[in-house]
Amino acid sequence: MKQYIIKRILSAIPLLIIISFVCFVFINLIPSDPAEVALRIRQVPIITEEAVAQVRAELGLDKPYLIRYIFWLADCLRGDFGISYVNPSRTVAGELMRCLPATLQLAGVSFVMVLVLSIPIGVLCAVYKDGVFDRIMRAIVFMTTAMPAYWVGLLLIWLVSIKLDLLPTSGSGSFKHLILPSFTVSLSYISTYIRLIRNNMLENMKQDYVLYANVRGIPNRQILLKHILKNSMHTCIVAIGMSIPQLISGTIVVENVFAWPGLGTLCISSIFNRDYPVIQTYVLLIGVLFVGFNLLFDILQTISDPRLRKESH
Repeated sequence: MKQYIIKRILSAIPLLIIISFVCFVFINLIPSDPAEVALRIRQVPIITEEAVAQVRAELGLDKPYLIRYIFWLADCLRGDFGISYVNPSRTVAGELMRCLPATLQLAGVSFVMVLVLSIPIGVLCAVYKDGVFDRIMRAIVFMTTAMPAYWVGLLLIWLVSIKLDLLPTSGSGSFKHLILPSFTVSLSYISTYIRLIRNNMLENMKQDYVLYANVRGIPNRQILLKHILKNSMHTCIVAIGMSIPQLISGTIVVENVFAWPGLGTLCISSIFNRDYPVIQTYVLLIGVLFVGFNLLFDILQTISDPRLRKESH
């Protein structure tokens, strides 16, 4: 098992290097000169060639392409992601850390909603297959899966906040402000995992071990919870784990709809202001989160599933 874990960690390193290189290349392929953009954001009245050359030297843009990437990657490994063009007195890391708690709070509440709602509903849909409840939930899942997050957010604001006056439309002052954006972020994931858990449980109900358990006289409730649900969740571990970085990256639209002061709002603002170091670091952060959580939950699934654990030896 130790060899398998070490092998998986080592296999993730080249992928992280590729992600970092793509982030670096993508930003540097943008037609605008970052030095000129930085001067415009600093509201320099007259942009001369000498001023542009000076800023290019400050930002290290006068060095060869590969050397710039190596220096940038080395700085990233030290936690130095550069200086924000919009706020030259602040580092990119400082800007991200300022907005990260709000995004983690939103993603955390959304993740809890996904688990609390999708697991029991998925179980009930499997137990009462083709019943009234199952049919209704399948119709709801079908509709909500196809609805974009920004449209769901606007619909909830109109219905819950404006028409019913139950929750605030925007802001971040209290837990009430978290409910609508968290539900908006989690809705599509709830629908996905309801369908996934339902289908996995129905597949496991057909297995021979369920028949043997019935023959032995084990109560149906125990068979359902201790055997069918447990085996069904093995295949869901990686999918649920991957939803964590997806929730964090998926808040980018919802945060702007609800004026939530997180990474998504910072990213959109940076795109409009051409704050390239912030955009570059945000994309890199999301890529690292996807690789990291995929690695973590892949290992956890291998540890929890005896069949996969046997194959890894």
